[in-house]
Amino acid sequence: MARAYDNVEEISTEWREFEDRADLTVFQSFGWLANWQRHIGSARGTVPAIVIGSEADGEILFILQLAIYTTGPVRRLRWLGSQLCDYNAPLLARNFSARTSAERFWLAWRDVIGLLRSDPFFYFDVIDLAKMPEWIGEQRNPFMDLRVRVHPSGAYLASLGQEWDTFYASKRSAATRKRERRQLRQLADHGEVRFVNVEGAEEIALTLGTLFEQKSDAFDRMDVDNAFLQPGQREFFLAVANDPAMRDLVHVSRLDVGTQMAAISVGLKHRGCYYLILSSYTSAALSRFGPGRAQLNELLRHAIQQRLQWFDFTVGDEPYKRDWSDTELTLHDHLAAVTLRGCLFVTMLAVFRRIKRHIKQSPGLWRAFSRARALAGVLNAR
Repeated sequence: MARAYDNVEEISTEWREFEDRADLTVFQSFGWLANWQRHIGSARGTVPAIVIGSEADGEILFILQLAIYTTGPVRRLRWLGSQLCDYNAPLLARNFSARTSAERFWLAWRDVIGLLRSDPFFYFDVIDLAKMPEWIGEQRNPFMDLRVRVHPSGAYLASLGQEWDTFYASKRSAATRKRERRQLRQLADHGEVRFVNVEGAEEIALTLGTLFEQKSDAFDRMDVDNAFLQPGQREFFLAVANDPAMRDLVHVSRLDVGTQMAAISVGLKHRGCYYLILSSYTSAALSRFGPGRAQLNELLRHAIQQRLQWFDFTVGDEPYKRDWSDTELTLHDHLAAVTLRGCLFVTMLAVFRRIKRHIKQSPGLWRAFSRARALAGVLNAR
């Protein structure tokens, strides 16, 4: 039995209660997605299409946090908040795999599509489910049994161990550790170096405001679209960082050098894992001494001190993530047209994603692309 809802707040109690006992990733938490819809989705006209699947006795088996997005004349069925969720997946009951075979889930998914398409309010042309992990907790993601293709980018995860010095020595050569100690001394020449766990609404607002400025400067240098100019983006991060219900989930930190915020990070802590979501560093003279690297080292140290088991660098194929990580997560996309209008859109999008993955998974092409993008940013700034 499946029920569909277009209002996230309407099912907040049911979602939160199920979340506590379900398998999910941090990005399926109610606080994260409700804040996304409130500050970003509503402004974009995104229509939530939340489907709750239950047994006949009322026991919830899954929650599918879906939504309808409009791109020109095309309406897409996607994961709610997909752009700001590094992993998209359903919430699954802990006994879901034991009670639901691949065939039964396929029939349930067919019923979900039928349920949504029967209501004109949920009309869509394309199913576009991106960045899906193979596993959700200890359970295989049932969406892997649909027709999926590999997502253009991978994600990277480091097993932390019990002690920072041992972990650090295993990941960095003696020469690199010596260079980073020298850079830390050079930072200290400009003021006291402190790792700060940021708390309090006023301090969070000040810190995130600086992060937005630093990220905007970086986007300008790389000649890429500035995400923080999009409606609701800044408000979203301020909201989740100050949401009392997410106090134990969201971690804002920074590396101060004297009175300067040299590097800033936003992370999420969930079920033994630290997820690095946002990071920035100053473009001023201090940038020569690696404040971003120093901040990352302190974040890893912090995660180990908190007895977390993993550090998740999340989606993106930057070389530094590979250097620290021992696990690469392969993500998957499911793309399908359900109307004639959607067929052309799916064909074009599939070609674009294949080209994007080829570039990102070819180190030489990716380095050339990154250098060309950086050069374009420099030239445009002149």
